Amino acid sequence: MIEVKELTKSYGPSYAPTVAVNKVSFQAHAGEVLGFLGPNGAGKTTTMRILTCYLSADSGSATVAGYDVFEESIEVRKRIGYLPESAPLYTDMGVLEYLNFMTQVRQLPKSERKERIRSVIDTCGLEAVIQKDIGELSKGYRQRLGLAQSLIHDPPILILDEPTSGLDPNQIIEIRNLIRDIGQEKLVLFSTHILSEVSATCSRVLIINNGAIVANGTPEELASQAKGEEVVHIAIRGPQEAVEARFDELDFVSQWTHVETTDDIVGYQINATQESNAAEALFHVVVQNGWSLTELRQESADLEDVFLNLTDKEQT
Repeated sequence: MIEVKELTKSYGPSYAPTVAVNKVSFQAHAGEVLGFLGPNGAGKTTTMRILTCYLSADSGSATVAGYDVFEESIEVRKRIGYLPESAPLYTDMGVLEYLNFMTQVRQLPKSERKERIRSVIDTCGLEAVIQKDIGELSKGYRQRLGLAQSLIHDPPILILDEPTSGLDPNQIIEIRNLIRDIGQEKLVLFSTHILSEVSATCSRVLIINNGAIVANGTPEELASQAKGEEVVHIAIRGPQEAVEARFDELDFVSQWTHVETTDDIVGYQINATQESNAAEALFHVVVQNGWSLTELRQESADLEDVFLNLTDKEQT
């Protein structure tokens, strides 16, 4: 639903330009929650502004829902919902008044307006504040209302720039849950520089640094690439010498470490080659030898490693 090829954007004079986006290319599809992760100033917001037709690019191409963002910007805008970092709200308007205003801006038929307003109120959890003025709302409810305006015309694509910026922990969790729910039906592209946001919300991650895409994959894939191997923790009730001898015979095991022994249960950390499905293979080894398995877990993915490896440390 989004296809970007060699997108480039610079600011400043031609003799000394500042490159904000440098030959960025990627694709995004329906049903994805795609996280755009990078340090401040990496080029996330500039890329989003190009995709939402707020900025033009110096070179490259981008299509959204099959429409060119430079040649068919009106068609693109009809098919996206956009929430910039500062939600576009009018604080002297009431919540219902504002949502009705947005149905008019989006040129929805009068017969559909009440239904769409009710739908976004339910989706975004605004029932408790529909009689209030926007100026009275907390930051969390303002973000919810900003999300509601981006959904008012039921677009297939949502583009959200730092949607949890400035929220408290409870509000962040609420907005994360909303994004996950919406992402089951729509393509959601959202930017952040917060690692926990990506791990908790995204099905796929793009990491951008100095205007260029430096990584693309699921959080688990990226963490695995950073470590260069799979790490599995296993505990076995069985003859220790025989267990360790069997580890030595396994081709996919690059290293094993005895961690602890409790009663007759021995724990190990297994370092295995990537893409070996080590946890599953170790399970079968235990079953085939008639031993008892008391623990088997693959080390959880840690995006911090890959983020620090691929971005400038002074910018994080």
